[in-house]
Amino acid sequence: MRNTTSIGAYLLARLHQLGLRHIFGIPGDYVLTLFKLIEESPIMHVGTTREDSAGHAADAYARIHGIGAACVTYCVGGLNIVNAVACAYAERSPVVLLSGSPGLAERVHNPLLHHMVREFSTQREVFEKVTVAAAVLDDPLTAEREINRALAALMRYKRPVYLEIPRDLVLTPIEVSSPPLAESVERSDPAALAEAVAEVRDMLTKAERPMVLAGAEVHRFGVQDDLTSLVERLNAPVASTLLGKSAIREDHPLYLGVYGGLIGREELQQFVGEADCLLMLGSILTDIEDVGAHSTLQEAGRTVHATADAVTIKHHRYDSVRFEEFVRALAAAPLPSFRARPMPPLEAARAEPVAAGSPVTLRGLFGHLDTLLDEKTLVIADVGESLFASADLRVHQSAEFLAPAYYTSMGFAVPAALGAGFAGPSLRPIVLVGDGAFQMTGTELSTCLRHGQAPVVVILNNRGYSTERAILDGPFNDVREWRYEKICELIGGGVGHRVATHGELVAALGAALGDAGHMHVLNVLLDPADRSAAMVRLARRLAKRVSAAVRLTP
Repeated sequence: MRNTTSIGAYLLARLHQLGLRHIFGIPGDYVLTLFKLIEESPIMHVGTTREDSAGHAADAYARIHGIGAACVTYCVGGLNIVNAVACAYAERSPVVLLSGSPGLAERVHNPLLHHMVREFSTQREVFEKVTVAAAVLDDPLTAEREINRALAALMRYKRPVYLEIPRDLVLTPIEVSSPPLAESVERSDPAALAEAVAEVRDMLTKAERPMVLAGAEVHRFGVQDDLTSLVERLNAPVASTLLGKSAIREDHPLYLGVYGGLIGREELQQFVGEADCLLMLGSILTDIEDVGAHSTLQEAGRTVHATADAVTIKHHRYDSVRFEEFVRALAAAPLPSFRARPMPPLEAARAEPVAAGSPVTLRGLFGHLDTLLDEKTLVIADVGESLFASADLRVHQSAEFLAPAYYTSMGFAVPAALGAGFAGPSLRPIVLVGDGAFQMTGTELSTCLRHGQAPVVVILNNRGYSTERAILDGPFNDVREWRYEKICELIGGGVGHRVATHGELVAALGAALGDAGHMHVLNVLLDPADRSAAMVRLARRLAKRVSAAVRLTP
């Protein structure tokens, strides 16, 4: 049965059908008609202060909710959100970017319309590089098919898609299937899936020291429980990548901690290196999360690397096997169980007792914070010490840690708290953000306040870019110091704290977590030379690369 609707209405209906309930963005003349349709739809528009913030908010929303969306105007809005969409692409977050564009009719007689860059197709061509599907809905005869093609790619690969609508086509009538067609679900080839599981079983029967490394895709594809069942049935130790932190509950007795080539603890790296069979599930191998043992074990035919792109076992690649179905099949398969073996202890963030009058330090901050996390808190970390020092925090539930741990784009955390507040309203966001990153997107706290959200924002004020200082210091790493606690007065709400001692830190965090109805902002005054253990390891290893690249002399 066919039904008459409009291109814009059909698009919003499909997004709502997939579970989208909020869309972030900033209006502009080329997209106002679509914004009016959003206002009339069941989807709530959340206005942000910047387009890139809208992208980060949609990204965080998608990581928790399963789909996110942002809507911006043509070029001045679209090109401002590219970096946030690129982050979502790199870290596999299913974000839909909607953009308006000049109407087809007005392009005929006026080829130099405002906001345009080079050609009318320029923006689409840019987004083709950072999305899994990009389309301009400029033909009523193909609009339904193009929308469904893009959304199918979104759900299949958990990466962003781009849909552009010329403003004079938003209300153009089209005939579509009624009710809207559900996206087609691509299934694994049954024979290939069975063969892949059998090959893993054969590998494991010849192993003595298997290990599991869990990555971000475990959460993106909703197989956390299957992963837990698998490691428990194998009785095999499991570590997570930094991007995949909290893919499994971090209080699980088989959990080893965060493994990463640049930040990993030596004892954990050694333990992974001693494995004779490595199951990497949903792990995106990057220089931050490189698995040193991978190459050696791969040459010996003792690795499994499964992602949304492909399932590779030994030297065989199974392109017709879906990642999530592979993990579920492994969890249900008759696999061997292994004897328990001594594991390296988790490096807890908790520190020794600190005198109340002592200057606040990273170790004291993260040590105390580790004692306060519970099932109702969500940790959101920005780049730098906010991310690396929080690697050893123990979150209490699966998927309660958000960070741009691979793409490492500064400015993620505050707008991510906005998105997370709508996607998981039962969780209290604890936002860890450096002063440099806060100066980029901290204005989004006004949007949080506007919508009654109450994040706890901890600003690590060390007056500069700590990661870069640790790698190669210079005045280019300095940041002008603000009175960050005064932001609450500026935006007209919330409680600000200036924190210089450990006692003031304990009091401020206690007040913040005891006051669920108000946003709290902590300006934590840190020594610029203070470093976490993870940062020291990262900087030491990165500095070697930088030195080699620029041929520095002693």
